[in-house]
Amino acid sequence: MRSGADRYLNRELSWLKFNERVLAEAINDRNPLLERIKFVAIFESNLDEFYMVRVSGLIEQFESGVLETTPDGKTPNEQLSLISEAAWPLRRRAAEILHQDLLPQLEEHNVSIRSYESLSDRKRSEMNAYFMAEVFPLCTPLLLYPAPSVPFISNRSLNLAVELRDERGEMRLARVKVPELLPRLIRVTARRNEFVLLEDLIAHNLSALFPGVETVGSYLFRVIRDADIEIRELEAADLITTIEETLRLRRFGDAVLLEHEEHMPGPVRTLLRSLLELDEEDAFSIPGILGLQCLWELAKIDKPALRFPAHRPYMPEGISTPEELFEAIRQQDILVQHPYDSFRIVEELVESAVDDPKVIGIKQTLYRVGKESPITTALLNAASEGKQVAAMVELKARFDESNNLVWSRALERSGVHVTYGFPELKTHCKLCLVVRREATGVRQYAHIGTGNYNPVTARLYTDLGLFTSDPDICQDISELFNFLTGFSRQTKYRKILVAPVNLREGVIARVRREAKHARANGGGEIILKLNSLVDIEVIDALYDAAAAGVKIHLIVRGICCLRPGVEGLSDSITVVSVVGRFLEHSRVYYFANAGEPDVLIGSADAMRRNFDRRVEVLAPVESTRLIQLIHDQVLQVSLRDNVRGWQLDSEGEYVRRSPQGEEVDLDAQAWFMQHPILAAQFKK
Repeated sequence: MRSGADRYLNRELSWLKFNERVLAEAINDRNPLLERIKFVAIFESNLDEFYMVRVSGLIEQFESGVLETTPDGKTPNEQLSLISEAAWPLRRRAAEILHQDLLPQLEEHNVSIRSYESLSDRKRSEMNAYFMAEVFPLCTPLLLYPAPSVPFISNRSLNLAVELRDERGEMRLARVKVPELLPRLIRVTARRNEFVLLEDLIAHNLSALFPGVETVGSYLFRVIRDADIEIRELEAADLITTIEETLRLRRFGDAVLLEHEEHMPGPVRTLLRSLLELDEEDAFSIPGILGLQCLWELAKIDKPALRFPAHRPYMPEGISTPEELFEAIRQQDILVQHPYDSFRIVEELVESAVDDPKVIGIKQTLYRVGKESPITTALLNAASEGKQVAAMVELKARFDESNNLVWSRALERSGVHVTYGFPELKTHCKLCLVVRREATGVRQYAHIGTGNYNPVTARLYTDLGLFTSDPDICQDISELFNFLTGFSRQTKYRKILVAPVNLREGVIARVRREAKHARANGGGEIILKLNSLVDIEVIDALYDAAAAGVKIHLIVRGICCLRPGVEGLSDSITVVSVVGRFLEHSRVYYFANAGEPDVLIGSADAMRRNFDRRVEVLAPVESTRLIQLIHDQVLQVSLRDNVRGWQLDSEGEYVRRSPQGEEVDLDAQAWFMQHPILAAQFKK
């Protein structure tokens, strides 16, 4: 029996392959130029978070003496070495794409980032005046060496290491942080898209910051720090206080990566690494611009022709009032796919708690709600109207803790019953339950989603949502809310699968059932659409099903630890990744089940954390019509994508698909924009 690396792909290297696919979109000429610029920015943001969370965790394991290996047989230190070998060339590749391809193309459209030295004397004088008026007051030079204590260099900040020589000829090293409150791109001339980088302007005005001192040189660098601060609620009396402390500590985590400009002298680089306590492999020499978040500023310039055309999500007629919406859900379950279908239908369900006098209560989970949230505002208003409102706010949603803290306090002040989850579990499920008093009695309506109740990400992420008034599903969700907000210890549900109660067992049982059908009668099909496939028990069950003859098609956007196409192990398994304009985010579990398809959607990826350390929900789609829509218009279209799709091979490499023979181009996301699922359900 195969084991280790012959059976599984490494999780961390698989993630880096995903980010490589993101970067590939920056050279994909099917994407407009400013969209390609965005993909470079997304690539670096992804890489930063990877180092802040995953690499920092591996470093902690190594320093703690952890010898446990991954399923593919790698120790923490071996993984760190492999990550460095893969990540540094990727980051340099991003720089090459930006400077050798994208920026020259932008210049053809009269958009340019110019060097300070290339400006005319008059423009330099104007820039210098801007520096003294706007930048100088925000700059605080700090001595790095020699110094009685090392000043803290904050996470992801952009800095200049300034080499100085004092009156005795001795060398000093100072640090100037590039102010984050100012735009990185400074417009040279009004109404023209010519810019100078803020750090370039600072570097040419250092004499104002160090008067009377000789400036030998200045060199850009940035530091990535550990941001995966463990939340120890069991040791804290107040979870909110703990979260606030976590946010503070995140800024001060240990350094895990130093990025510096290519021409930084060796002695300066060595000194910085020493001050940050980093090894040689923890420092990346980067050509060109550091801190590519400035590319978001560039992508916002007024050049509509260089962006994707605006997409207008579909919203059917006939459900524009609460009464119409509830009547439609009573008649049939409704399936939506964002961003192709409008998120307004979800907001209307929640807003009905304010506008509809028949609604007497609403319960909601909130994971990543964003700074502006119509849904959270509706909950506030519903509470002020005297409705019964309960919200389960997950404060541990990484990098969204601050927003969630603000909203949780506002909700509590308005009279909403707010709870914050469990010490050992994150609440990741996406649920809304509306309670309505109707002529026939009290009736419940539910929304189960794969994505967050966030109007911004609903325009950028692809997600599914199910509206239902099925009594069993609604009662399951009602009882789950009792578990989330009270002291229920429920272990059985009528129709939904709940992690960590029965979700793992439910998914694996369905895989094994498919294998049993295949052994008895032949055939069998499993299609999973996920963000990540990491859980070893699920992977092993899929291997066993493949051995039984089940055809298995996996649509996995990001990490995939399963090796497809291995003779005798996974011959009948294919893995496709779709990377495009929108972030693929929906989760679907489809089992052919001998002609009676069993389909689940929800919040859970096939990962140990989702199955064992989070509250997740998968809900059944029982309407024959909706099952057919999911199979034909979500899964099959994604599997046939030969424009944005990538095929994973048995060696862990991804190959971009392209039309073969007589095939026509099929971009799944473009197809979904033309064929929204709601339109198929509300045809006139």
